[in-house]
Amino acid sequence: MADHKELTKRFLDIYGGSEQGLHIFHAPGRVNLIGEHTDYNGGYVFPAALTFGTTLLIREREDQQIGLASTNFELRKVLPLEPIVYDEADDWMNYPKGIVRELQSRGYAIPCGFDLLYHGEIPNGSGLSSSASIEVVTAYALLTLSGHPTDKVEIALLSQKSENEFNGVKSGIMDQFAVANGKKDHAIMLMCDTLEYQLVPFNSGAYKIVIGNTNKRRGLVDSKYNERRGECDAAVEALQSAFPGLKLLGLISVEQFNAHAELITDATVQKRARHVVEEIARVVRSVDALKHNDLETFGSLMNDSHDSLRDLYEVTGPELDALVDAARQVPGVLGSRMTGAGFGGCTVSLVHEDSVDRFIQEVGQKYEQATGLKADFYVCTIGNGVEQLQ
Repeated sequence: MADHKELTKRFLDIYGGSEQGLHIFHAPGRVNLIGEHTDYNGGYVFPAALTFGTTLLIREREDQQIGLASTNFELRKVLPLEPIVYDEADDWMNYPKGIVRELQSRGYAIPCGFDLLYHGEIPNGSGLSSSASIEVVTAYALLTLSGHPTDKVEIALLSQKSENEFNGVKSGIMDQFAVANGKKDHAIMLMCDTLEYQLVPFNSGAYKIVIGNTNKRRGLVDSKYNERRGECDAAVEALQSAFPGLKLLGLISVEQFNAHAELITDATVQKRARHVVEEIARVVRSVDALKHNDLETFGSLMNDSHDSLRDLYEVTGPELDALVDAARQVPGVLGSRMTGAGFGGCTVSLVHEDSVDRFIQEVGQKYEQATGLKADFYVCTIGNGVEQLQ
C-alpha cells in the first residue's frame, strides 16, 4: 500500500490548500487465475483482486473544473467538467475523463469540480488492469463525494462502457468487475453474460500466487485482441445453423461444440472456438477443485489453460512461453500460465512458499537467457475491491 503521508504532501505540492476535505480511495489491480478470453464470449472467468492497485487522493474545488495529476506520469492538466472529449494528447487522463463523461450521460450530476491525484502501483501495460483500476476508483470516488449510490456492479458496467466507447478498447467486463467487487482471500467466479457471481474462498495454504511480468510492453488497442473477437463472432455465426439464436460462444458446452464443430469450416476459427468452450469448462472444474482444497488439480488446469492459449488461441508469444516454461521446471510449482490478454504482460504461478526465492532466481535467469529481457516478480495477496480509505 502507498504511503498516504507522502502522497498527501505530493497532492498539496501540486494543488495547494490544506488537507481539509481531502479523501483517499483505493482500487486494486486484478489477476485472472484461470478463464482467459472467455469474458467477451459470455463465459466464466475466475479473477481475484490484488492488494496493490491505484490510490486516489481527491478534494472538492470551488469551480466547475477537474484537476488531473499522477505520480506515475509528468502530464498534468486542469480541464472544464463540460464538455469532456477524448484527446489522444491527454494520454492516461482519458480514463478518468471517460468516467466523468459516462457519469454525466447517466444523469449522475457532479455538483462541483475536483482535484485528483492518482498513484498507481500496477506496472503500466502489464495486463494487471491498471486502466480498470483507474476507472473504478474514479467512479466510486466521484459517486461517493457527490452523494450518489455506489452500486459496485453498476460501477463495473459504467467503467467498462467508458473503456469501450470513450477509449475505444473492446474489453470484456471481467477487469472492472473484479476491481470493483473483489474480496480479501476470495476469487470471483463470474458468468460474464449474466453477471451472476460467487465469491470462492482461495485457501492456498503453503502456496503463494507469484506474478511474473515479462516487461514486454503491449497495447490492448493495438494488439490482436479485436481480431480474436472477430474470429469468435465468426464461430458463433457458423454454429447458428445448429443453435438458432446463439449469440455467444460461452453459452454452449464442450459436448455441444464437439458435436457440431465441423460447421466451422475455417480451421483457425475452429481452433479459437475450441479454446473458448474448453477454457470455460476448465474454470468450472477449477472452482470445484478449490472447494475440495485440491490445489494439484487447480495447478494442472492452469497449465492446460496456458497450453490452449498457446496452441489454439495463439496469444502467448515467445516471452510468455519462456516465462511459463522456466516456471514449470522449478520444484514446488503446481501450475503456471499467462494471464490477461496476452502478447506480453504477465504470468501467474502457484508456488510453494519454500520454493519462492528459488523460483524468482531461476525463472528470472532462464527468462533473461531466452529473451534478453529482465522479468519482475510479485508475490501476491488477494485483497478487497474498491474502497474508501479516509
